[in-house]
Amino acid sequence: MIRLALGTLRTHRAAYAGTFFATVLAVALLCGAGLLLASVLTAGPPADRFAAADAVISGARDVTVTSSKPKKKDKIKTKTKTERLTGAGTLPAGLADRLRAVPGVSLVVADAAAPVRIATPDGRAVLGADDAPVIAHGWASAAVTPFTLRSGHAPGPGEVVLDADLAGRAGETVVLTSRTGVRTVRVVGVAAPAGRDALPAQGALFLADSEVAAVTGLADPTAVAVFGTGFALPPGIGEVLTGDDKVRADLPGALPDYIAPISIFGFVIGLTGFAAVFVLTGTVTLGVRQRLRELALLRTAGATPGQLRRLLGLESLLLAGLAAVVGAPLGVPFAALVAGRFRTLGAVPAQFEVRVNVLVVLAAVLVGLLVAYAGARLAGRRAVRIAPTQALAETAVAPSGGTAARVLAALITTAGAVAVLTFVPLGGPLGMGMSFVATALLLCAVAALGPLAVRPLTTIVSRVLGAGGATGRLAAMVTRAESRRVAAVAVPLVLMFALNAVMLLNGALLTDLAASEQAARTAAATGRAPGGMPLAEARRVAAAPGVTGAAITLPTRAIVVRDGKPEDYAAQGLLTTGTEPALDLDVRAGALGGAGTFAASAYLTGQYGWHVGDTVPVRLADGAEVPLRLAAVYDRARGFGDLVLPADLVAAHDAEGLTGAIWLRGGGGGSLPDAVAPADSNQQGAWELMVVVSLGFTAIAVVNTFAMAAAGRRREFADLRLAGATVGQLHRLAAREALITVAVGLVLGALVTGVVTGVFSVAQDGTLRLFADPRTYLTMLGTVGGLGLLAGVLPARFVVRSR
Repeated sequence: MIRLALGTLRTHRAAYAGTFFATVLAVALLCGAGLLLASVLTAGPPADRFAAADAVISGARDVTVTSSKPKKKDKIKTKTKTERLTGAGTLPAGLADRLRAVPGVSLVVADAAAPVRIATPDGRAVLGADDAPVIAHGWASAAVTPFTLRSGHAPGPGEVVLDADLAGRAGETVVLTSRTGVRTVRVVGVAAPAGRDALPAQGALFLADSEVAAVTGLADPTAVAVFGTGFALPPGIGEVLTGDDKVRADLPGALPDYIAPISIFGFVIGLTGFAAVFVLTGTVTLGVRQRLRELALLRTAGATPGQLRRLLGLESLLLAGLAAVVGAPLGVPFAALVAGRFRTLGAVPAQFEVRVNVLVVLAAVLVGLLVAYAGARLAGRRAVRIAPTQALAETAVAPSGGTAARVLAALITTAGAVAVLTFVPLGGPLGMGMSFVATALLLCAVAALGPLAVRPLTTIVSRVLGAGGATGRLAAMVTRAESRRVAAVAVPLVLMFALNAVMLLNGALLTDLAASEQAARTAAATGRAPGGMPLAEARRVAAAPGVTGAAITLPTRAIVVRDGKPEDYAAQGLLTTGTEPALDLDVRAGALGGAGTFAASAYLTGQYGWHVGDTVPVRLADGAEVPLRLAAVYDRARGFGDLVLPADLVAAHDAEGLTGAIWLRGGGGGSLPDAVAPADSNQQGAWELMVVVSLGFTAIAVVNTFAMAAAGRRREFADLRLAGATVGQLHRLAAREALITVAVGLVLGALVTGVVTGVFSVAQDGTLRLFADPRTYLTMLGTVGGLGLLAGVLPARFVVRSR
């Protein structure tokens, strides 16, 4: 059987080229996407700031909630959920003194760390390497890395020491901005850890120990580093970290954040995996169908259906194994290329690198082998039952049947899509991902129906596009008669259009809605003062002459516990002044209150079942839990945040605590900014990059499928030439057939796209939009349609020669 399979592959190299090429691309795509996800899941901090310490006691760095639920037979199920803080909790001030008295402890360093901003006197911002944040410490904290002086001396009052990387771009003086105020300080020294100029992912600024509290606003340390040998720390002092875990004591904001990249690359592997499996299965199936006469000949020679199924499966494994040898190495540069683009967009940390994981590569190869094998076995279920007499016929047709199974599969996947679109809150953070799931399920339904879905559309489209001349009528009759071949080519077109159009249209819709809500929020404002200043300074700006109203916002994150699970949300500290409002959140219930209150978006209140007047415990950026009364429910939350907290509360508990924007009314402030926040732009850029990856792969798959279909028609075209057809007539016939096939694919793709984008649009703001962005929609139609026509015409021109 192996010798027969090898002989078949050698003899029919051209026939198998399309399947081989599709498998190479599928394995490369799966391997690259898997490496991206594995790399981000295993990515760690690039360096440990507490490397020199033997142990570190850390303040709160996350919120952990343990809940219990009774089960059957008096059993109790306990589960623990954790959410990472964006700030850092502090430790008791006297802890360092207690630890100094522990036997074996030689040195204790109370480390108070907080993010600050520094700039040159002319206003040029100075950031760490790769635009990393700058973290301020007391000079005593230099020992925990350790940092040592390369030049200058330790800082005194009004002085700072910078790491070598920062010092190279700063001058003799810098303007230091923290939540407690703005100061001009003198650079008196340059320090660096051994063997490098700075720690990766953060810049270091050292203050005089006596000035740490005044500059950072921290009365207590965020961590305590312990040096010594043979010591035993007393219980109840907090989380004790040793070894590689010491890095967790650093500020969350000073460490690369891989939470968002995990979801991005998870979506990438879901998208690429679905497209690869979808395309590869269809390509293998088409390849098997083109061998019907050969299978009939083997049946004539005495082969049983079981032997033919094993032959097809073995051939697919051999072909896929050879393709995997080529495709798997291509996945590594593909992953590196995608990661580099995501770094440029700011969607992943600048320090992120793709690491080759042998298990991931082997898994991609295994998936490619299994999909190719399953596709061949599935396609061969009916093909191998072909009658031996068909080996003598001009055309071979697979036995009919399997309609019930196709309809059942389509009904199941359609029901799944309906359930997702009906019961999942698409207006929430899961909306984009769930719209992809719904699209994938509907595409599976289209693929399952295959000719059943294509045949009625082909009947209608062919009569319209086949009108005019004998060539058109013949093309219409051929496409109606060969519904299976039309389906094999049209379904990849449906995938290409629907999958990418849904992502582009829904992403553009979210961006447009965020922009319109931002414009509506700030419509009353006549100007905006620069952000990035302490709250006290912002108050002075708001009190300037001629300003009749101001809204000061401080961006932060807050955590709310729901059903035993802590959930993190974007939030804003808000302070309003004056007699005229400068910011309109479209309050639907209650009124924006003051101290001890908060406001929540309509989406969040709906999810949690909150009502105005409810008291809710809210965890702030440093982990402090504060009970707040819900005073208002607002509607304009896109690009702003789902929670509004008192500005003074945010400034006291957020380590950075600087303003994001100061919206002014009546005078001053300069021009208004663009409506879309940088985070939205980065997210849209990430969506567009994923579309480029998907579009590229599916486009190649479409071309490959058309080429396979054209190559399988050599005998048919030769018979037409013998019957008197000219080369030009055959070219026009192929073009008209391609036009009909592409039109059928686009109609099905538009149907899937319209259903998903329409429901998604209604979930956002109650408005039905089948074409959320007409320009994008028409561009996708033109791109996919044009590519389909080229893919249908060009291979036929190579097959139909002048002789």
